[in-house]
Amino acid sequence: MTHRLPALVLAAALATVTSGLPAQQSPQPPDESQRQSSFTLKVNSDLVLTNVVVRDRKSGEVVRGLTAKDFTILENGKPQTISSFDFESVDQAAPLNEATITGQAGQSIFNAKNGVAHPEELRNHRLIVLFFDLASMQPEDIERSQEAARNYINRQMQPADLVGIASLDTTLSLDQDFTQNKQLLLNAINSYSGNQGQGFQQGATSTTNQVEDTSSFTPDEQEYNDLNTDRELFAIASISKSLAYINEKKSMLYFSGGIQRDGIENQASLRSAINAAVRANLSIYSVDTRGLQAISPLGDASTGSIRGTGAYNGAALQNNLDTNFSTQEVMATLSSDTGGKAFFDSNDFSPAFERIQRDTSAYYVLGFRSTDTRRDGRYRKLTIKINRPDTKTDVKLEYRAGYYAPADYQHSSREDRERQLEEQLASDLPATDVAVYMETLYFRTDDTHYYVPVSIVVPGSQIPFIKGGDKDKATLDIIGEVKDPAGHVIGQARETVKLSIDQAQQVRQKNVQYSTGFTLPIGKFHLKFVVRENETGRMGSFETDINVPDQRKSPLKMSSVVLASQRIPAAKHADSPLVFDGQQLVPNLPHVFRQDQHLYFLYEVYGPSHAAAAGSAEAGKGGKPAAKGPNAPVRVLTSIEFLNGTTKSFETPLVEANSLNVPARDAVAFQFDVPLAGLKPGLYTCQINVIDDAGGSFIFPRTAVLIREPAQAAAPGATPDKPANPLPAPGTGGR
Repeated sequence: MTHRLPALVLAAALATVTSGLPAQQSPQPPDESQRQSSFTLKVNSDLVLTNVVVRDRKSGEVVRGLTAKDFTILENGKPQTISSFDFESVDQAAPLNEATITGQAGQSIFNAKNGVAHPEELRNHRLIVLFFDLASMQPEDIERSQEAARNYINRQMQPADLVGIASLDTTLSLDQDFTQNKQLLLNAINSYSGNQGQGFQQGATSTTNQVEDTSSFTPDEQEYNDLNTDRELFAIASISKSLAYINEKKSMLYFSGGIQRDGIENQASLRSAINAAVRANLSIYSVDTRGLQAISPLGDASTGSIRGTGAYNGAALQNNLDTNFSTQEVMATLSSDTGGKAFFDSNDFSPAFERIQRDTSAYYVLGFRSTDTRRDGRYRKLTIKINRPDTKTDVKLEYRAGYYAPADYQHSSREDRERQLEEQLASDLPATDVAVYMETLYFRTDDTHYYVPVSIVVPGSQIPFIKGGDKDKATLDIIGEVKDPAGHVIGQARETVKLSIDQAQQVRQKNVQYSTGFTLPIGKFHLKFVVRENETGRMGSFETDINVPDQRKSPLKMSSVVLASQRIPAAKHADSPLVFDGQQLVPNLPHVFRQDQHLYFLYEVYGPSHAAAAGSAEAGKGGKPAAKGPNAPVRVLTSIEFLNGTTKSFETPLVEANSLNVPARDAVAFQFDVPLAGLKPGLYTCQINVIDDAGGSFIFPRTAVLIREPAQAAAPGATPDKPANPLPAPGTGGR
């Protein structure tokens, strides 16, 4: 079941989403001659090229001397005519005089600092990128990866190898362009230090080694880390696009301490990074710099002490193994889907370098013009075979399994555009031309069903507004669906949003936020949304797996905690937990606020225990038993703390609820209004304290909040608001 809420607002800017990526200008399109001679897998031209390594099954050596007539290419099972053919081998590499090498990539990060090599001079050379994800590595991991890189440069690097070095810390940076100069490469490697790590990793308050244990309390400290994961994937996609115009096969050695996948995960970002690498003919070889780990059921110094029986029944150890595996899963996917290989659980990184040199020593380049002229964006499977009877059973072929066809928006009818939108929703290929961010929450409607609000944000800078009088106008098409584990669609959303914004609002510096929601049963589901701006037809998508929790056995049942900085008038007869007194809260996705704003909190407690009648003793000791029913008294206490490091900066007054104020959902709803003028700018850990005093249960969920300075300084003599205001509510406490 779908609930559509006509909530379209301008929200605070998502400045932290891409803070780690450098701004780049769009590269100049290559001329026709460059397109025809390209050896990268391009789907924006009629010519499709892919690399094939032919190896002898017994010896593993590359089979040489084959011609175009010896190959057959099938696209989705249909034969294709080979229109271009080439063979490259590092044994035939000509020496280069340039100190540094680059491709013709416009204003990309891989620009030459000294000399520039022409495409024909790069023929038969290896192009290797050493990419150090410093933000994910501990100091000892950085040192281990540095030692491996130095060993490769000093002992394994061959004359045909051209090596470039990039790193991701607080920003994505090029530390050394492609070069054969070993001293320049060593200088870049030695510039890294151990204190550069963990720039954007999750905080030390997380207790990821904990397992569910009803015998003791474990705080819910898991935060949304999708922006951090996207940041690393965006960096890989950025490097891939920067290398797309270099006319050779390329390899990336990705040093990382694991990619966190906590919180809501944007699978579109992962697929976008993979597709960018495939189009750029870049194979990714992932190396887990943590090496071989001894995983203890008690965790390590980075996690909190374990409680309960998990350390003795194997649950804690299994949980730690699952956590370690989840940090390697994305790296393995990046490698397998781009034609590379992942190297895990080993302290010797030299095999990764050897595998790159082996895979790129010699290969054939095949090109064809597809007989399928449709520009539908669908995946097309490639099958390559050997025709020669004397060799086809004795060889093994290595090549990428396929590519994505381009999609054309121009000159399409209304029916075609609607079909394109539906096909994009069903496509495995993510749309990334428009940035899309999403957050999901959950509120219980009954014991087995929850209402799941969905908030979608599109940066205003991504939308081409057209001036119409004193208004800026644009339209967005939004389509989404929810699938159950069997792949059946159980919820849909479809809406065309017309924007007409006063030019004084400077929408391009803000965000457009759309809200909708679904009523779902308990379980796991897959959610995907596609957004298209209708001026140029560019689309963006976000997809993730969501888990609707089963709280029936939980001692204290609680909804998501909503953080917002805006309230807007709600539509008439709007049925949503986010609506109260005709006002609808607009969730703040990045949890970034300004000092001149108010921070609104909203959360609900379900089925609280009923308190004993006033003046009676405890039940079983001669007193009256606790009353039951929607009007029975309860006693739920709550407050909110702001922690700056280990220091408590502020706490709201304790609020007590003695009755249900949402009896239809058997819930006590709390809503707080916290003016932020009294808090200093900085990063805070916000802890929500909830105690069901009658039932003796409690929970303390946490989330991160970033407070920034106001957009304009306050007038002199202005008095900041008192930072603690629970909103008025019926009865005592609550919303």
